[in-house]
Amino acid sequence: MPEGPSIVILREELSQFKGKKVLKVSGNSKIELERMKGKKVLDMRSWGKHFLISFDDFFIRIHLLMFGSYRVNELKETAPRLRLEFKAGEFSFYACSVKIIEGDVNDVYDWERDTMSDVWNPEKAYKSLVAEKEELICDSLLDQEIFAGVGNIIKNEVLFLTKVQPESLVKDIPRKKLKEIVKTAREYCFDFLRWKRKFELKKHYTVHTKSVCPDCGSKIVLKQKMGRRQRRSFFCENCQVLYLK
Repeated sequence: MPEGPSIVILREELSQFKGKKVLKVSGNSKIELERMKGKKVLDMRSWGKHFLISFDDFFIRIHLLMFGSYRVNELKETAPRLRLEFKAGEFSFYACSVKIIEGDVNDVYDWERDTMSDVWNPEKAYKSLVAEKEELICDSLLDQEIFAGVGNIIKNEVLFLTKVQPESLVKDIPRKKLKEIVKTAREYCFDFLRWKRKFELKKHYTVHTKSVCPDCGSKIVLKQKMGRRQRRSFFCENCQVLYLK
């Protein structure tokens, strides 16, 4: 599933169509496709894992789910969920969720929750995190209402960098350490973006998909389904602390 930094790259790539009029709409999505025909794209935004295409009185929300993809000025053999054609180009989305949402995007989304936003609010994230007392930290980091854009790769890497085991309950983790997790999550998102732009993200993984800890040489633990969200966790039992009270 693409994480927030990848959606920022998507937004940047499609920004060439901002201000352009949609000439043709197609796809196998069940939304009212014709509603976009003849309308001008007013803006393109990203919020967490959501890509947003704004028109005059509604916007389109794209979520790439686990296996979604997109193409610019080319087509895949499979049918697109949504394809928008313009005078000078086109783009298509595949295997994704497409939804029309009425109104202004700013009335729907809290930009202070988006880890990639210029107005990201770390204090708001910290307070929301502290409130999730009974949650495992591995689940809280994937909570899009707290860390919009953080996915499983970022979760694993942030917990390694902050030396916290993913099965630690939020209430048992020292407040200073929780603030460090919030700060590191934001910083790692921008590291992820920089590495992704250079096509070198994977070479910077420390624990995600790894078998040996880069710090102590111990075997990396892999738990395929951890926590309420049942996501894969990679961690070092030697270097990362399991907080208990």
